[in-house]
Amino acid sequence: MTSLDLDSVTQTFAQASDLTVGIEEEFSILDPETLELAPRFEQLRDAAQGDEVLRESITGELISSEIEIISGIGDDLHDALARQRERRRRLFALVAASGATLGATGTHPWADYRTQPIIDTEHYRRVERGLKYVAWRNNTFSLHVHVGMSDIDRAVRVCDRLRPVLPLLLAISANSPYLDGRDSGLHSARTQSFTKSFPRCGIPDPFGGWRAYREYIEFLLRTRSIVEFTQVWWSVRPHFSFGTVEVRICDAQSSALESDALAGLMVACIAQAARDLDEGVPFSDPAPRLIEENLWRAIRFGLDGRLIDLERGVEYPARDVIDQLAMWTVPMRAELGIELSFGDRNGAQRQRQLIEAGATREEVFAATVEETRQTYAQEVRV
Repeated sequence: MTSLDLDSVTQTFAQASDLTVGIEEEFSILDPETLELAPRFEQLRDAAQGDEVLRESITGELISSEIEIISGIGDDLHDALARQRERRRRLFALVAASGATLGATGTHPWADYRTQPIIDTEHYRRVERGLKYVAWRNNTFSLHVHVGMSDIDRAVRVCDRLRPVLPLLLAISANSPYLDGRDSGLHSARTQSFTKSFPRCGIPDPFGGWRAYREYIEFLLRTRSIVEFTQVWWSVRPHFSFGTVEVRICDAQSSALESDALAGLMVACIAQAARDLDEGVPFSDPAPRLIEENLWRAIRFGLDGRLIDLERGVEYPARDVIDQLAMWTVPMRAELGIELSFGDRNGAQRQRQLIEAGATREEVFAATVEETRQTYAQEVRV
């Protein structure tokens, strides 16, 4: 369904089940010897046709050297993770048998975006025609989570409540210090490259409900700014086809354990925002300019920096956001059985530790690729 079907959006959400979960993970396709980006999506897609599970679970994402694996609709987080682990195992086996390997960082450290072919689909041909350089430049990889929401008005208002949470999730997920062959000095170069370049992207304005959001989409359609709702690339959005709230702020994770933990935290945040809304918990809606301060700090320093308590106007160590979000989500995590386990350092911090120890760019990336191979290709856990 495209955004031209706005009259049916209310029904789509009304038919959705609350708190179902979908997970989407994007990987770079690499040459196993050089770790250069390898434009082999179409080959892998065709090779997957003999696997009934896998052929329904992989999709392309803009460039031919990127592949996405999707869980489909899980009854809850645990079901979605079980589905995703099975699909990962099949994907990594297929990729290895095809003579390639996969990476899971927010950016490729040195790839030249000018040499990456766009995949040949109607959607991405439209994206390229509309955005040109902005599309060509976007060689990035991320983790998205969907949570079912049984009312579109409620979904929009949950998105509003998640706005100040997004920079906190980004700081935890930061995993892309490199871009264009150099250390960017950032913890999430992916966010700077994508979010600050694409239109209708980043932290959205608050809408207050479906009526205002629909008017915004109708305005975009009427002015020929978009032709489908997926051209609204906000870091959190109601997904009209699935009847979900989708969080899109996070970098891809080098370790499967981190990806699982981050997915669990995102689900918990969405579910807690919905519960707070349902129970009338007061919410102070910060101005976009204030949330942008935390977004920049998350991009630049990740968990090594300091974030701002927007209600009190004071700084605190970014590392504290893990405990902060864990405490906020205790009620829904207890109800949904979500446990959180994060390591001492996130992806960007581990890469920076290697950089500071004198490792080369190639050595740093090779270490992340090996971590990805060892953790994502594991057997299914019961």
